[in-house]
Amino acid sequence: MTAGVPDRILRIKTVLERTGLSRSTLYRKIREGTFPRQVKISAQCAGWRESIVNSWIAELPGDKQSSAADTAH
Repeated sequence: MTAGVPDRILRIKTVLERTGLSRSTLYRKIREGTFPRQVKISAQCAGWRESIVNSWIAELPGDKQSSAADTAH
């Protein structure tokens, strides 16, 4: 998170769009511990911190490999 910029809470629809995961895969990954858990917003509402979702996306193995391949050419 950048200083002065608040960390937004993303709802499931946005998380699914950003990650490309299906709802069932997302929840399976949470159970497996390979995707961050939601934070509780209210009694019946939860979401994910935008910075955590962005970090998870940035750490995907394919990103590092494709970046290395791009610089090799």
